[in-house]
Amino acid sequence: MTDADLLARHKAVLPSWLALYYDEPIEIVHAQDRRVIDSTGRTYLDFFAGILTNSMGYDVSAISDAVRKQLDTGILHTSTLYLIRSQVELAERIAKLSGIPDAKVFFTNSGTEANDTALMLATQYRRSNQVLAMRNSYHGRSFATVGITGNRGWSASSLSPVKVSYVHGGYRYRSPFRALSDTEYIDACVADLVDVLETGTSGDVACMIAEPIQGVGGFSSPPDGLFKAMKEVLDQYGILFISDEVQTGWGRTGEHYWGIQAHDVVPDAMTFAKGLGNGLAIGGLVARGDLVDCLTANSISTFGGNPVAMAGAAAVLDHIADHDLQANALARGNELLDGLRATGNPLIGDVRGKGLMIGVELVEPGGMTPNPGAAARMMEETKARGLLIGKGGLHGNVLRIAPPMTLTAEEAAEGLGIITDALAAVF
Repeated sequence: MTDADLLARHKAVLPSWLALYYDEPIEIVHAQDRRVIDSTGRTYLDFFAGILTNSMGYDVSAISDAVRKQLDTGILHTSTLYLIRSQVELAERIAKLSGIPDAKVFFTNSGTEANDTALMLATQYRRSNQVLAMRNSYHGRSFATVGITGNRGWSASSLSPVKVSYVHGGYRYRSPFRALSDTEYIDACVADLVDVLETGTSGDVACMIAEPIQGVGGFSSPPDGLFKAMKEVLDQYGILFISDEVQTGWGRTGEHYWGIQAHDVVPDAMTFAKGLGNGLAIGGLVARGDLVDCLTANSISTFGGNPVAMAGAAAVLDHIADHDLQANALARGNELLDGLRATGNPLIGDVRGKGLMIGVELVEPGGMTPNPGAAARMMEETKARGLLIGKGGLHGNVLRIAPPMTLTAEEAAEGLGIITDALAAVF
């Protein structure tokens, strides 16, 4: 069966809105380290890591061995109705790593479910359905998380269980405050937050949720310190602050273990997923104990915190620490950022990011008009040269570069060379 045959079957039985990359989509059938192989036998260097999920790369023996050891017990699942030793142990590690006082952890199966849980807890705790979110944000696919997504391309419905108000700050390149200094930018965004609270809400808002670096939004981020300044305002109103660390967690930004630490502030809750499982389905929330415990009804998570995912996640945390992958993410990321900024290609309007979360915003040469056509061509040109990258941004014009955190210096140079050649081919 060819990829064309598989594509036809895909279209027949799966939703039309389930996006696929490339004019001729590929099926990945084998992988090792940072390289994947498609069904035709062609090899690619992976610079998107399954949307930042294969954080350690592929076929990592320490992680595979941990999963196999759990499989050998015969137990893939018991449910949260029973004690799960590995769940308790992983929760203890994450609570300590979070820096949140008296923290408790709840495990889910995805980032969407984690953010949905955070919204449920915050609205119950504050007895309010009002939520603040950032413009250009993305928090998941569920009914509630779509309702707080500040990006029209990913907001499928205007209906929502919460009432959301959007504030400035996350996406600086096209912000009306972009020309300001860092300090002035922060002041302007905080003033906007206050104005939204005073004019668009009744004051008793449940929470503000924000990505330290906006993922689907094109790896955009504000100046360090913005969220500390915003939390000072939120605290005056008693509003909770939730940091969405689904893409920024576990050291990927290089500078810090959690993205929000760049802002020198401790949130009331953090959500996580993706890279913690290196491909296993896992997500969760770590938050103040009183916030986690505010529910008065019973609840469970059928698959959240299952023994297989817990074994894999614990091995991932060990692998990050044992190989100092946070430092590696910083070093490789700086090499890529410096190289991309040095290309001088007229299509590039902005190169941004931290560590191995890098966005390249493409524009019409000589201005700031978004150039989604160039981004689409870049996807094809990099694929043709043996490199997989991602694409996003409000206008679909941002290249998303997020290799596994185990990326080597040689692979960084190889990928940078391919991107540079592809840019030259497109312009």
